[in-house]
Amino acid sequence: MAQDSKATLAASEIERLDSRRLPGPNLFFQGAGAVIDARVPKALAPALIGGWQRHLVRALGVLEWPLGAVVGHANPGGVSLAFEAPIDTLYAATEVNEWAFAAARAELLGTAGVSLDAALPDLQRAIAKESQPHLAALSRAADEQGVCFLHDPGSVSVGMGGGARLFPRDGVPSPDNVDWDGVHDVPVALVTGTNGKSTTVRLLAAIAEHGGLVPGLSSTDWIRVGGHVLDEGDWSGPGGARRVLRDPRTEIGILETARGGILRRGLALRRADTAVVLNVAADHLGEWGVWDVEHLADAKMVVTKIVGPKGRCVLNADDPLIAARAARVAAPIGWFSLRADLPLVRGHLAAGGAAAYLDGDELVLHHGERRQTLIDVEQMPLAMGGAALHNIANALAAALAADAVGIGAEAIARGLAAFGRNHAENPGRLVVFELGGVRAVVDFAHNPHGQEALLAMADRLPATRRLVVLGQAGDRDNESVDELVRITWRHRPDLILIKEMRRYLRGRPPGEMTGRIEAELRRQGARDADFEHVPSEIAALERALKWSKPGDLLMLFAHAEREATIAYLEGLVSRGWRPGDSLPPLPAEGTYSDS
Repeated sequence: MAQDSKATLAASEIERLDSRRLPGPNLFFQGAGAVIDARVPKALAPALIGGWQRHLVRALGVLEWPLGAVVGHANPGGVSLAFEAPIDTLYAATEVNEWAFAAARAELLGTAGVSLDAALPDLQRAIAKESQPHLAALSRAADEQGVCFLHDPGSVSVGMGGGARLFPRDGVPSPDNVDWDGVHDVPVALVTGTNGKSTTVRLLAAIAEHGGLVPGLSSTDWIRVGGHVLDEGDWSGPGGARRVLRDPRTEIGILETARGGILRRGLALRRADTAVVLNVAADHLGEWGVWDVEHLADAKMVVTKIVGPKGRCVLNADDPLIAARAARVAAPIGWFSLRADLPLVRGHLAAGGAAAYLDGDELVLHHGERRQTLIDVEQMPLAMGGAALHNIANALAAALAADAVGIGAEAIARGLAAFGRNHAENPGRLVVFELGGVRAVVDFAHNPHGQEALLAMADRLPATRRLVVLGQAGDRDNESVDELVRITWRHRPDLILIKEMRRYLRGRPPGEMTGRIEAELRRQGARDADFEHVPSEIAALERALKWSKPGDLLMLFAHAEREATIAYLEGLVSRGWRPGDSLPPLPAEGTYSDS
């Protein structure tokens, strides 16, 4: 009875949370494979990992699968259990992984499990049904030819851009039947980080255009090739990368690469010319096996694994988490920094390396003995006269990445000088309106790291008074919400508008998030006159405009109604609106959907 009671208690604590394919390079290894995320008490994690490894290796031997990397990783929330598998049998690989986990779990609990002999016929049928020898052969042949290989459940391709050849997955040819003479790649840049990804890929695309290339870019807002938007929505994962790289018009691929795609599926491709890691900060922790910022940094650095010896990994020298991982990077590194005198950068340059940095008011590109001044911050719209340091960092990263793929300094400078004059080029990011002496800034800032960068910028901008619109989605953990509030209060705005975000409650009841924000503000010393509650982002916009006077700065952090906010402010500019004038009718909630 005691044993049964113990098993029942432990069984409720050991749970498989997710089982998924990893079609490309990922947090655990360079190849494809499968991973399970599981909840388990910390004390039991080593035993679960050990049992899983033992059962898995035995199953792979019986199935006559090649034994590649087998990785068991303990984390604050449990374990991740991953192993390499052939790319043509990844669904079957998840079934093998699930059996090994179930066997280890049963063994740990002292309960009856499913024997390998009993599971073997189903596993063998799954492998036989999915197996495609031509797919694996084509993958190997692409590597031998030195060209890209992309695959998804419906299609397979070799090459990129005008050199891409696309085949249906159920009609993959033998490598001998492919005309390899016409297959070629285009330069590819991956951009990741907690904040600044979208701005950097758009800026890099503008630079590429000034360099005479047709950029294909995937991002959280759209897929675009040249001036043509192929699809809108969040395409910052492998699916967006494949669509861009398979488009025959693409002459350079610029791929926003978000944490979620890396963790869920790995990278879409196995080689890139340059990879940019902008920054790492706590965001979306507790998802896909990542529970702390150290592990998140490891996930971001996955993009550096696919850059070869002739490429360049562009890394932020001002970010300690990134700098600490540089020794693991095999490819050449280009450092970017807001400090010209940073020892890490100076030592790297002395050794003949590449760097980009801010020297006074100038952006400098430096490689060995070659030092080139690109642009003054006053000439770069995104820099806001030097106040937007986070965008200067993004520009330095974009310059290093552009240089890595052969775009000249003159084209880089032209791109930096041109980008951002029209806010449609970078929608939702640092959109600035001048309204009769009032400056209104609309941005998508949605985590503490981004909020700090923008509020620090606001401090550097001249203003008589400052207002901040503050809110957060319900799926963020309480500590990150509190940190967002603490950061905001440290900058001492004259008024904080706490907004309800009904479209982003995500499991929390109305009023819970706004109540938490108020409670933390009060803990920090805020009084009744320092903040107000507003029922929506549109109501926040209306209150901010009615509150404003010439000389004020309005920081309008918009999420659910970002497009509506921008469109309304555009209308005010065209009308010549000034503080104190009556406001035209505001849009209804949800008029412009940003979901």
